Amino acid sequence: MPASVDTLFRPFRVRSMELSNRIVMAPMTRTFAPGGIPGEANAAYYRRRAEGGVGLILSEGTVIDRPSSRNHPGIPFFHGDEPLAGWEGVIDGVHDAGGRMGPQIWHTGAVDGPPAGDWTPDAPVESPSGFDAPGVERGAAMSDTAIADTITAFAKAAGEAKRLGFDTVELHGAHGYLIDQFFWAGTNRRTDRYGGMTIRDRSRFAAEVVAAVRAAVGSDFPMILRVSQWKQQDYAARLAETPELMADWLQPLVEAGVDVLHCSQRRFWEPEFPEIDGENGLNFAGWAKKLTGAVTISVGSVGLSGDFMGAFGGQGSTTVGLDKLVERMERDEFDLVAVGRALITDPHWVDKVRSGNAAGLKGFEAAALAELV
Repeated sequence: MPASVDTLFRPFRVRSMELSNRIVMAPMTRTFAPGGIPGEANAAYYRRRAEGGVGLILSEGTVIDRPSSRNHPGIPFFHGDEPLAGWEGVIDGVHDAGGRMGPQIWHTGAVDGPPAGDWTPDAPVESPSGFDAPGVERGAAMSDTAIADTITAFAKAAGEAKRLGFDTVELHGAHGYLIDQFFWAGTNRRTDRYGGMTIRDRSRFAAEVVAAVRAAVGSDFPMILRVSQWKQQDYAARLAETPELMADWLQPLVEAGVDVLHCSQRRFWEPEFPEIDGENGLNFAGWAKKLTGAVTISVGSVGLSGDFMGAFGGQGSTTVGLDKLVERMERDEFDLVAVGRALITDPHWVDKVRSGNAAGLKGFEAAALAELV
């Protein structure tokens, strides 16, 4: 580890939420909620990370109240009496441990999920234009009514998060899921107000979701939006090839009410536009902050040698130093950093980093994705 990690442990505030440090637990799908209901094991899982010193915990993806909004039966709901009671137990446990937490709410769109036996979605999957990826048809194009009902469902879920006592809420607008399918020209071929030739046009659906969520949670409740250039359908996909296009994409979302942009990269140290500022230039979160003025979270293989998607192919990762991360945070390139697999492997990762216990940090084995530890 670098000589000092003090920059990671500076307090931070956004709207009503105060954080003790700059380390965020990244949302990681676990598919461990039978019947869509989080139970005691889920609550204990999150509480252990709060006890281990994480500044902000973001939950695994939780689905809104729409038909076929999830692509695996183990993904939890964020609607209905039993699931919401389960989530109330989760946030109460995190608060008892001194932590802060927000649920990530999403709709998986037309993306197929991991193997789940004989299970199938409870309704035909829906997406902007009936495509999972460019040239890959799956499901049905959303009607105007379906779009309006989906916007309402996002807002209702966010309102429930505030009612239950969560500290923030994150909308999943990345990785090729529903909101991201509206951004992506390859999956959004609509010719109405939710489509169009430009990224600004295709951001309208997301902006309306954000505005509806802001109306539901009020002015002081922080809202996070996760975004990415890459898609699980296409690692090389890019929504914005230039800073100008990135501003066209992200600025309307900030104007609609987003406080924090959670900028997903597979490797956080890679520059977003090296042709402009070189091989050590700003990463995705750095450019997003520069262009919009929003708070940003960077993420992507923090503390580990391999990227997240490799883990699903059975690849492990060894630990790596945090020097590159500390250097970028010391110059305030971005505000917060999200850590994923390292926190699955070790709920006390944050405390070990704080204490300088480099020898105690663990690598990542893909098998850890199948365990609650």
